[in-house]
Amino acid sequence: MNWILLVIAGFFEVGFASCLGKAKETSGTVSTLWMIGFFVCLTISMTLLYKATQTLPIGTAYAVWTGIGAVGTVLVGIFIFKEPSDFWRVFFLTTLIASIIGLKFVSTH
Repeated sequence: MNWILLVIAGFFEVGFASCLGKAKETSGTVSTLWMIGFFVCLTISMTLLYKATQTLPIGTAYAVWTGIGAVGTVLVGIFIFKEPSDFWRVFFLTTLIASIIGLKFVSTH
């Protein structure tokens, strides 16, 4: 169950990073709404990360949470913010995904 919470926490990390990107592109009330989204996603992500670390090793949980957030944020950047997706970026993104999966499999919890 805590692995599921950790994955959901990682998705909310993607949410708060994406909200920051959208807040940067906007101004006024729209920017304020994106910042509210940022704080909501941040709160949910941190709460779920805290719950997951009650039984998962902190080093593994944090690395997986950060990795999910990094991969998700890069994908959002590519598909939503039209950032470049050259060979090396995709290659290292793939190695990051493999590392996250590897951490899950070698974790004792």
